Amino acid sequence: MRRITAHAIPPASQPKNNALRFIPLGGCGEVGRSCYVYECGDDIVIVDMGLQWPDEDMPGIDYLIPNIEYLKPKKKNIRGIVITHGHYDHIGGIPHLLDKLGNPPIYATALTRGMILKRQEEFKFGAKPNIEVVTPESRVQLGAIEVSFFHVNHNIPDSVGVVLKTPGGTAVHTGDFKFDHSPVNERPADIGRLSEIGRQGVTLLVSESTNAEDPGHQISEADVQRSLEEIFKVAHGRIIAATFSSLLTRIQQLIWLSEKYGRKVVIEGFSMKQNVAVSQQLNYMSIKKGTLVDSKDLHRYPEEKITIICTGAQGEDRAVLMRIANNEHKMISLRPNDSIIFSSSVIPGNEATIQRLKNVLYKKAARIYHKASMDIHAGGHAKQEELKMMINLTEPKYLIPIHGNYFMLKLHTDLAEETGMPKQNLMIAEDGDIVSITDAGIRKEKEKAPNDYVMVDGLGVGDVKEVVLRDRQHLAEDGIFVIISLVDNASGKVRTSPDIISRGFIYLRESQDLLKEVRLLTRKVVEEVTVHGERPINWVHVKDELRERIGQFLFNKTRRRPMVLPVVIEV
Repeated sequence: MRRITAHAIPPASQPKNNALRFIPLGGCGEVGRSCYVYECGDDIVIVDMGLQWPDEDMPGIDYLIPNIEYLKPKKKNIRGIVITHGHYDHIGGIPHLLDKLGNPPIYATALTRGMILKRQEEFKFGAKPNIEVVTPESRVQLGAIEVSFFHVNHNIPDSVGVVLKTPGGTAVHTGDFKFDHSPVNERPADIGRLSEIGRQGVTLLVSESTNAEDPGHQISEADVQRSLEEIFKVAHGRIIAATFSSLLTRIQQLIWLSEKYGRKVVIEGFSMKQNVAVSQQLNYMSIKKGTLVDSKDLHRYPEEKITIICTGAQGEDRAVLMRIANNEHKMISLRPNDSIIFSSSVIPGNEATIQRLKNVLYKKAARIYHKASMDIHAGGHAKQEELKMMINLTEPKYLIPIHGNYFMLKLHTDLAEETGMPKQNLMIAEDGDIVSITDAGIRKEKEKAPNDYVMVDGLGVGDVKEVVLRDRQHLAEDGIFVIISLVDNASGKVRTSPDIISRGFIYLRESQDLLKEVRLLTRKVVEEVTVHGERPINWVHVKDELRERIGQFLFNKTRRRPMVLPVVIEV
């Protein structure tokens, strides 16, 4: 693990032209799956390689990763992968994609490197990452592209933005950021460095947009800590604080306050324990000896001397807080004096699950604290005034907003217009778009990079396609109806009454009349094709006829469309 200085890697072949191309393979049109390609001549630098959590209409899918088909034929041109910070939506695709890209070197700060290697332990057979540690002061020559960095605030330490100096101009990639003038456990964002970058000339600003619809500034982490301390002052029982497993700043604040008020701390949640362990090893988290205890030892301490920090603030079914609320946790159940802290923002789409969790908690716990009632959470993403401040500091010629749904990207361009940027210099790019910046201006090329979802389901990567998802959705909505028929191979007649299996469609015991009609229709359909039809018998045609006519019959009777699976056994 060595520090990188200028020209650590010799330049590759010079670019054929000075065009700078920007290709988002994820993160433009969604929050997550961040993966951005910068291409100049024969040199490619990738910034981030994350995952995205599945939508509710993707049953069984673990997560989504970027589609790298555009990069595969050019993998010899990839000079490096630069990672801005250690959140899974920026590092989660690495174990699946690194080997397919020829295992190029990765450049990341020390904590981010630790997070990548810790995740890699779950993927024993993948390529071993070659990670070089960088700091905000590092400069790296990757072919004709010089990469440097600048410190930003986020809700995980060691976050950086990236400057890419290319023959086609200088691009500034912000990563996830906010401006916090009184942060906790790190220094403020380097505004002086950003001003210097702006004075040197910025062709393209690529800036995150997650909170582009929120006016004002993010509150400071110092304000959050003061609000959290008010809870510690008045809590008479245990404090159970739920937050994101990667929100290391918040976890540190809760540990400091627990130590100040004489509380032992239990960390619950596999990913949270891993992240805390990595942070301790790298000295990014300060914890006094004896502060952390195991959940099995909770009975040794009075309730008012315990803090439990756990996952599950989004209401996930199997996360720790939901298991505690439902009395399904092995060691922890709710008690009347417990104070519950939700220290996280609501991820869009999780509103209903969080409300269900709160309903359970309000019945069982003494006090519930959340963002709406107190300043106990500060998001990690810049709000409107901070986004405008980034534009004013860097003074870019062109802007491409990233890391947001389409409406967030559009609102970001509106903010840029307010700062005085010409409308024709603002480009909304979506996943797969290829944006070219030349002396003539900024434009989208006709060519597009493949951008369909690559889904990870268990050990399968990319083998679940849209048609499989549709089948899963169909099964979830209307169930399955299986008809098994024994057919005489010689005569074509159905030998016995067909067997029927139904799951998620009807309750068989209470639908005997319907089943009788289905059996009669099955016999009729089979024998129309086999006895009176062409020879030799086309068994595929038999199944197709059964599927079509039984499906239509069931719809006419129930107004539901189960997945009909005919099984024809020749005997």
